[in-house]
Amino acid sequence: MAKEKVLFVLVGVFLCVWSVHGHHKGLVRKEERRVVSVSESGSISAVDVRDWVGGANYHLQFITMEPDSLFLPVLLHADMVFYVHSGRARINYIDGENSDGENKKKPKKESSDGSKSIDVEQGDVYRLEQGTTFYIRSYPAPSRVKFRIYAIFNTNVADPREQFFGAYSNISDLVRGFDERILQTGFKVSEELVQSIKWAKRTPPIVPYVQRNESDKEGGADNASWKEGIIESVVGVRDQTGELNKKKKSKSRAFNFYTGKPDVKNCYGWSTAITHKELQALETVDIGAFMVNLTTGSMMGPHWNPKATEIAIVTHGQGLVQIICPTNPAGRFGRDDECQNSLYEAKEGDVFVVPKYHPMTQISFNNGSFVFMGFGTNAKDNYPQFLAGGRSVLKEIDSKILKEAFNAPNSSVVEELLSSQRDAIILGCTSCAEDLVAKAEEEERERAEEERRREEKRREEEERQREEERRRKEEEARREEEERQSEEQRRREEEEARKREEEERARREEQEEEARRREEEEARRKEEERARRKEQEEEARRREEEEEEARRREEEQARREEEAEEARRRKKEEARRKEEQARREQEEEETRRREEEEEAKRREEEEEARRREEEEGEGWVRKKLRV
Repeated sequence: MAKEKVLFVLVGVFLCVWSVHGHHKGLVRKEERRVVSVSESGSISAVDVRDWVGGANYHLQFITMEPDSLFLPVLLHADMVFYVHSGRARINYIDGENSDGENKKKPKKESSDGSKSIDVEQGDVYRLEQGTTFYIRSYPAPSRVKFRIYAIFNTNVADPREQFFGAYSNISDLVRGFDERILQTGFKVSEELVQSIKWAKRTPPIVPYVQRNESDKEGGADNASWKEGIIESVVGVRDQTGELNKKKKSKSRAFNFYTGKPDVKNCYGWSTAITHKELQALETVDIGAFMVNLTTGSMMGPHWNPKATEIAIVTHGQGLVQIICPTNPAGRFGRDDECQNSLYEAKEGDVFVVPKYHPMTQISFNNGSFVFMGFGTNAKDNYPQFLAGGRSVLKEIDSKILKEAFNAPNSSVVEELLSSQRDAIILGCTSCAEDLVAKAEEEERERAEEERRREEKRREEEERQREEERRRKEEEARREEEERQSEEQRRREEEEARKREEEERARREEQEEEARRREEEEARRKEEERARRKEQEEEARRREEEEEEARRREEEQARREEEAEEARRRKKEEARRKEEQARREQEEEETRRREEEEEAKRREEEEEARRREEEEGEGWVRKKLRV
């Protein structure tokens, strides 16, 4: 109990915030896998995961094949590292180069077509390079054990200009993609044959295996039934509890989790990790593999990976996975990914990711074991660092420094913390998972209650804000009304000012118009005065002309009288008898002429009087108009 208390103290140092049973960015549930293909012969599902810290992306596929089924040929676009979870199968591949020495599991002889083959079984880890063409044939099994593999594909291209086109492509699709004429010329076959291939109905990736040949018989297609029982009895396989039955294995076999020697093994479980040192083929991809088997009530001690990110798959049972944020729980990595402590339950088929630098622990429940395997990135020079137990890195630090770091009352507390637990790596932790779940559920209830209180407070705050908003709107409405009234008053004042200005302008225009009329009247009066003077002058000139004419007439008359007198004197002597008659005629003529002259003069006086009357009448009218 003392050891467990010390362990809980250590775990409590890192435990701040967690979430249980819910979805987490580092956990992908089995039911959340994306279905790629499903047929009677098998299925393929996939998961894409991301390293929170490094930002790298990884593609995982889960391939399940019924016994005696065929995974049709594909061309790898990325390096593939896979683990055989159950069953047995043969993998035939063409890698384009001799890489037999890269995997410790030696392939069989090359076939006549240049392909290589290898038999794999439960617990094997193998790697196929990108550019490899391969297909898989699962062996028949009397117990109908399915062939299952978990594969990881390195989807991070080195050149950012390159584009990732998926993990692999079907060979048939690569052929069918060409034009019929190209296929007919390239393969030198008939058009009918090309059409039968190009337009044939597309088959699923996994189909029943119906063809048998001699090479199959060598490896065990026909002999698989009786060989399988012998292999299981000699090698040993995992039973339903996830434990190993037997450890004996042929030396010619490749590294196998169930036959290889575990790195750590005690009564609480065992753990094995492989890198390029155990499997040379992993060197160029720098991806490692690991498997952890925790018995009931056990725990993988708190530790972290300084370089590797772990992508793990639960293969049996269920347990708790706790991941600690290496910085402030509310801190960030400089982008939108929030860093926080987490605790979640992982069950069979789930995938969980633990980034580098993040301390972690995995704990099994009291009612069953917890088995998981996975892949580690940058695994070549990665050495896990443990916090508790006999291999604790804290033991390398001076106790006085740790006392200050933990703010402990004295050094004995630190010494007890580091010396109480003598086991290393895999530790006993009875009821730890149940206690953590109960605590998490209690804290979840407390958080729910706190959330409820916060929600009530938030609603009150929203109500207060709404009230403030209402008052603000009312105040704004009042100010707007005042502004409107002020604006209305301003518009009225402007309107009155405009009216006054218009009236003033109209008055000025009227004054200007009156002045203009006066000027026009004065000009017209002056013009009339000038016309009147001109008429008077014309009248005076006419009178002068008339007087001149009268004078001329008088002179003419005087001249005629003189002439007549001269004629009378000349005739006086000629005819006295006619003198009286001529005198009477002359007098009559003179009388008539005077009468005519008097009549003409009277008419002229009348015409002059009429003109004066007309002029006087026009002057009176103009006077009236002026008034």
